[in-house]
Amino acid sequence: MRLLHTSDWHLGRSFHGASLLEDQRTVLEHLVDLVRRENIDTVLVAGDIYDRALPQVDAVRLCNSILSQLRGAGATVILTSGNHDSAARLGFAAELIDAAGVHIIADIERMTRPVELDAGDHRIAVYGIPYLEPRMVMGELGAANLSHASVVAAAIERISTDLAARRAAASQPVLAFSMAHLFAAGGVGTDSERELSVGNLDVVPVELFEPFDYAALGHLHGKQRLGERVRYSGSPLAYSFSEVNQHKVVWLIDTEASGISAITEIALPVPRKLAVLRGTLDGLLADPALEWAETAWCQVTLTDTDRPADAMARIRSRFENTVVLLFAPENPTRDQRVSYAERLAQAKSTAEVCTDFIDHVRHRPADDAEQELVTVVIGAVREGAHEQ
Repeated sequence: MRLLHTSDWHLGRSFHGASLLEDQRTVLEHLVDLVRRENIDTVLVAGDIYDRALPQVDAVRLCNSILSQLRGAGATVILTSGNHDSAARLGFAAELIDAAGVHIIADIERMTRPVELDAGDHRIAVYGIPYLEPRMVMGELGAANLSHASVVAAAIERISTDLAARRAAASQPVLAFSMAHLFAAGGVGTDSERELSVGNLDVVPVELFEPFDYAALGHLHGKQRLGERVRYSGSPLAYSFSEVNQHKVVWLIDTEASGISAITEIALPVPRKLAVLRGTLDGLLADPALEWAETAWCQVTLTDTDRPADAMARIRSRFENTVVLLFAPENPTRDQRVSYAERLAQAKSTAEVCTDFIDHVRHRPADDAEQELVTVVIGAVREGAHEQ
């Protein structure tokens, strides 16, 4: 049997205010083509289907479309809820949807009832562990303490009991897959994930997944292998510039009666690249080697000594998808190295206070016309005050 591991679709997410919905549609429809081309039997989506608990209408429509297309391509689909999802909303009508070949595991009760897949000479039991908020489930699971490791351990203990009973009653080998949305020890995060807790209370030991033939993890947005059989697929798109060097993939898992026969990394298309650019404004606008970045999402750091006027408009004249503009002069002047409070204390006149403020907030000194305007305004205010 062939299974595909993906996660963290985050449907409806924006990128620095720009909609990613069409990019998400592009990459997920590629998944549909992949399912059809590679004869994939089952697609596992390990949480964060949506980007928010109450997803926008267009995101729901896209989800409905992709799930329908995956079923049309012949795949069974199994989804679990993540920390961005509303488990109640995602799991609505799950019992009815089961009959359509789309299985949504979003609550503790369904967690111990696996989706069973018939592979001919063996069976696969897929256990979905939805995102478990310790404060909400500690009592119900009988967890030892208020931590993610504790509630996940309690959940896997219940699952292991069910798995042992199924294997004992089965006439064929039963492989066990788990799906979980969490921060596993050894994983590396990015700027685009939401923290699950303060400190290290969110870290879950990888050893907890030893009962399973494969653990399909979600939450971290970069592909990662924490063990031969414990992996993150990562998100299908980059959701922050911290992911600029990541290669987005899915994992294709082949099984046989004796266990996992192969795990293959399959690269996903990149609808729009990320570019992290640094240099002077004139240098960036003139550099022919940056032609590839003209259609990318761009984060630009300008190193000019003074902040150029109309910097965003000028940088977008070439890199139209610039969404972050930073300023970090490589050779700052003395005034730029001195704090604003120190400069204010050194100011000798009202005009200097005003022009220092202009320089402070826009990182460019007032020019002659602006200094003249400041002087005129101060004079007018003083004259008005004197007349009163």
